[in-house]
Amino acid sequence: MSLTRDDLKALDKADPLAKFADEFHLPDGMIYLDGNSLGAMPKAAKARALEVIEQEWGEDLIKSWNKAGWFELVEKLGNKTAKLLGANDGEVIYADATGLNVYKLVAAALDLRKDKKKIVMEGSNFPTNNYMVQGLIKQLDRGHEITFAEDGEIMDAITDDVAVVCLTHVHYKTGHLHDMAAITKKAHDVGALVVWDLCHSAGALPVDLNGCNVDFALGCTYKYLNGGPGSQSFMFVAKRHQGVAMQPLTGWWGHDLPFGFERDYRPRKDIRQFSTGTEPIVSLAMSEVGLDIFLRADMNEIRKKSLKLCDLYIQLIEERLDGYDFEIVTPREHDKRGSQVSISSKNGFPIMQAVIDAGVIGDFRAPDIMRFGFTPLYVSYVNVWDAVERLVQIMETNAWDKPEFKQVGTVT
Repeated sequence: MSLTRDDLKALDKADPLAKFADEFHLPDGMIYLDGNSLGAMPKAAKARALEVIEQEWGEDLIKSWNKAGWFELVEKLGNKTAKLLGANDGEVIYADATGLNVYKLVAAALDLRKDKKKIVMEGSNFPTNNYMVQGLIKQLDRGHEITFAEDGEIMDAITDDVAVVCLTHVHYKTGHLHDMAAITKKAHDVGALVVWDLCHSAGALPVDLNGCNVDFALGCTYKYLNGGPGSQSFMFVAKRHQGVAMQPLTGWWGHDLPFGFERDYRPRKDIRQFSTGTEPIVSLAMSEVGLDIFLRADMNEIRKKSLKLCDLYIQLIEERLDGYDFEIVTPREHDKRGSQVSISSKNGFPIMQAVIDAGVIGDFRAPDIMRFGFTPLYVSYVNVWDAVERLVQIMETNAWDKPEFKQVGTVT
């Protein structure tokens, strides 16, 4: 028997995470299904930003590097994030953007495996990861090469001549979830190191970096962690590699005594060596607001609700939109799925623009993928019902087939 909207209201009422929705700002009438691209703003972030700007910067000025703990903020946030990732204090630090951190971590890993020249990556990976590693090996000019493998080919591609495996935990386009433990073990069995990109899994599902014996990882904070547009990336470096693995962008924040102002670089022997230069304090301070919300939530409950939201969306799409040019490309299996549902359609771009115009915010990824992200802290079961209802209306009336919905903007 099919669900009704009243059934979903009952689920929302019983939902242990429902109380968190009030902590986020979303415009009235909007159904926001794009938290996998940019998370919603925690309401407390505005007050925190004003506090930093008006008091810490405006009144206390440079004293705030000590008085407000600005210099230690990258490690403070790292330790909070570590609790969400199965890592220990002193293994995570905030710095730079994801692309730069891919560069730094892959460079450090290659330096630990000088006798091997092959890097395994997923060809359909988010492009910046591939671009950064391509640029790195060109700069190194030591004969490294990338083997691109897709899901189903990756385990066989991890051979004895592989130095580093660099993969995204959850595929940005399809939502496919890799088996972190199995891939990491295979890499270690052949003497390789692994760099995991957690951009689409941190804050979306439980991650156990130390339980999986991961070497290095990185992720962004502006998606599921709600850190704000362009908020800093984070890096994980297992304790066993600290002081041995060295990232190459040797700026003063990674020096052993930054305010000693020595002429020559002398690296810290801990996670701080993976810092480079002065970080954006206002952005970091707002990131902490989102983290603090997560630390009050149960990550297992987040995962449980995420799976239910995605299952519900898939079920309703299949029930209500059978016969249309839609193919769900996200895996149905829970152990192979992140927290999004991706739909392929030859008319995906204009359909998505019509959906956005109807107040349901998703996004489009070329050539034909409509992405809908499900963020359990502020997406309800009724939201899912209403989002599908609006999509049904668009398809039944051909509302998507208008010239204005076919104009491609800079950001899709």
